[in-house]
Amino acid sequence: MNRFKLHNRYKAVVIGGSAGSFQGITRILSGIPQDFSLPIIMCLHRLKHVRNGFTEALSIKSIKPVTEPCDKENIKKGQVYLAPANYHMSIELGNSFSLSTEEMVNNSRPAIDITLETAAYVYKDRLIGILLSGANRDGALGMKKIKERGGLTIVQDPADCMIDTMPAAAMQLTEIDHCLNIDGIIRFLIELDKQYK
Repeated sequence: MNRFKLHNRYKAVVIGGSAGSFQGITRILSGIPQDFSLPIIMCLHRLKHVRNGFTEALSIKSIKPVTEPCDKENIKKGQVYLAPANYHMSIELGNSFSLSTEEMVNNSRPAIDITLETAAYVYKDRLIGILLSGANRDGALGMKKIKERGGLTIVQDPADCMIDTMPAAAMQLTEIDHCLNIDGIIRFLIELDKQYK
């Protein structure tokens, strides 16, 4: 695992995904250590009118509880957060969430770009961004911002994706640090967590 350049100053992991990402994200959430120390902030495209069931389905598979944050809620270490249906989710200075119902971005609300870009602004080089399977380009600009601010960028290997448009778009837009399959992402997160023990 020495091919990963890690430091122990990371503050958060942010994950974006869309079509085809559910299986991958459930494998990640079931594969990380139970005491994984960093907050995991997820922005996943979902049906805006279906309020119940999605978070519960993730929680069943996850080794840690998955919660939808409230507006202005503080981000805590070791928690797993999911953007609520039909809300954009931003990260604010002071380490808290901001929810809004502004216009859709990339035909999506929540928009992955908004979550990734605001996280990049707050966490700078202390952020790890992960982009999974998806059918549009949402998240590509966000990954570019993470890279520009000094954060670490990872995309799911397009060959491992059900739909590769999203990670491929990110790779076209910026030089991604690591292109990994889901098992590789899990190994990365396990190795990362060891830095904090």
